[in-house]
Amino acid sequence: MPRQNSTAQPVAGMTGSPGPLMRVVKNQGLAFLLVGGVNTVLGTAWFVVWQLALGDQLGYHFAIVAGYLCNVLCAFAMYRYLVFEVRGHFMRDFWRFVVVNSGAFAVNLALMTVAVTVLDFPPIPSQLVITAITATASFFGYRDFSFSRKKRTGTS
Repeated sequence: MPRQNSTAQPVAGMTGSPGPLMRVVKNQGLAFLLVGGVNTVLGTAWFVVWQLALGDQLGYHFAIVAGYLCNVLCAFAMYRYLVFEVRGHFMRDFWRFVVVNSGAFAVNLALMTVAVTVLDFPPIPSQLVITAITATASFFGYRDFSFSRKKRTGTS
């Protein structure tokens, strides 16, 4: 009988060992949700910091954008090192992460507009459902695109 390797293996053809959180949690989906929860709190904190620091001079739109930019850097670092832990291709991974993250943000805005304005659904339950949809899509986007180490071929 072949000997089983007891250490968790990276998914999606990634290189490197599983991230530190994966060694504790053992489930990538759960690790993703935990980091996502921390990122949600952190994103709100970044908004509050920027609003208190410069909101009176530059407005809340500035606080939203500045908070998003700070949080996307934190989220990238946490997903890259705690959940997926890949090596190399830092800038490629970052830009792919931004594409997935911004795409989820745009889809969120579009679906909320349809849900609230067109379908007349209440905003809070709508946002909860849409968050579940975009979080699930983001998980696969980050895993299979942003932090993927699959060999790409020129064939379709």
